[in-house]
Amino acid sequence: MLDPTDYIENKTYDEIQVGDSASLSRVLTPEDIQMFAVMSGDISPTHLDANYARSFAFREVIAHGMWPGILITTLLGTEFPGPGVIFVDQSIHFSRPVRVGDTVTVTVTCQRKFDHNHHMIFDCLCVNQDGAQVIHGTAEVRAPTEKVRRPKMDLPQLRLSETKQTRYEHLLTITEGLSAIPMAVVHPCDKESLAGALMARDEWLVAPILVGPEDKIRSLAEQHGLDLTGCEIVDVPHSHAAAEVAVKLARDGKVEALMKGSLHTDELMSAVVAKDIGLRTARRISHVFLMDVPTYPRPLMITDAAVNVQPNLEDKVDICQNAIDLAHMLKIAVPKVAILAAVETVNPRMQATLDAAALCKMADRGQIKGALLDGPLAFDNAISLVAAKTKGIQSLVAGQADILLVPDIESGNMLAKQLEYLADALSAGIVLGTRVPIVLTSRADSARTRTASTAIAVVIAHAKRAARG
Repeated sequence: MLDPTDYIENKTYDEIQVGDSASLSRVLTPEDIQMFAVMSGDISPTHLDANYARSFAFREVIAHGMWPGILITTLLGTEFPGPGVIFVDQSIHFSRPVRVGDTVTVTVTCQRKFDHNHHMIFDCLCVNQDGAQVIHGTAEVRAPTEKVRRPKMDLPQLRLSETKQTRYEHLLTITEGLSAIPMAVVHPCDKESLAGALMARDEWLVAPILVGPEDKIRSLAEQHGLDLTGCEIVDVPHSHAAAEVAVKLARDGKVEALMKGSLHTDELMSAVVAKDIGLRTARRISHVFLMDVPTYPRPLMITDAAVNVQPNLEDKVDICQNAIDLAHMLKIAVPKVAILAAVETVNPRMQATLDAAALCKMADRGQIKGALLDGPLAFDNAISLVAAKTKGIQSLVAGQADILLVPDIESGNMLAKQLEYLADALSAGIVLGTRVPIVLTSRADSARTRTASTAIAVVIAHAKRAARG
């Protein structure tokens, strides 16, 4: 026998008497306000922007007055009278605003009935959790005359996520309170690389030093209406020279970060890794993607997807520690590191699983510090608690990873690009293990992506300052 709550059933004209009533309660959530804005096109900042709302003496954003009005319509249309009702007229008066977290209770009471056309007039009242009146008014409907009882329809699952612009602005908050740093931009000779540097300047992240052919840079800025105010230009003839000069600026302490422009990665990294004159440290150089994925509840770091092609166990120790150190700089006290493989069990024929097991034991022995490690873990087990529980995996890391350590550059690069292009992830990337952080962008990266990556470089540069005392 099916549960009565699985059905929607109306009240006919003859079943409702004057004085009969029904009620519905609902808590207002931020998603309700956003969904109403999407449906109606009402993007008033009073409802969507907390700072604007406060400037007009509201404590916080308030719901559009029509939101509690919709609850009235919902009650009349689905329960009382319910299916078959036809709305004729409505008169509503708004008494006070509704705020996020308020519990609104709607009550409709039959006031009058008209037998000749089966119309009814309902008193409508909405109150908040304090009993204060929010809305009052009347609604006239034509009530159904035939009984209707139908299974409830399953509604589609809707997910609201912040726009990339909002998530980008949120990422920039990691630099709050930090001063701008000098950064060399290597060969910024296309629109996006130059615009990214200037956007980072406008966000007060960096003081850019543009290293490249001056005539070409100025011509590009004029062509696209870009303002070079505040930018120093170091004139060099070509991209190879730009890489060498930028690396020297970093070695001499004149800049605290590098940003790759429109030259090939190999050109820049060849200068970075050059023996004696490059930017090597005792650590293996590695890359981290920091990704804001709308469907994942925390920032997700992927390493290494850009520098180390086929890292061995020794390489992975440094790759892992570099990412852990970055997580600490980003205020993740004890990051959870999932060491990825195709399976979650150790298989002697799969090197990635052997490396994962060894890394975990090395962490137990203090050879990798400052994090919780587990592996091998397949991707689903690393990011989904449901998948981990289904497979019986008992782990403090599974389902809640902060860092994904990938087996090789191919798997890592594909994973990062899939999240960016199929899951609408916001991606920022940085090179670690060098004397200064390096924003290693793709030629397809937008100016906004480059600026987001620069924010990470600023955090690292200030952490290095603090470590030097």
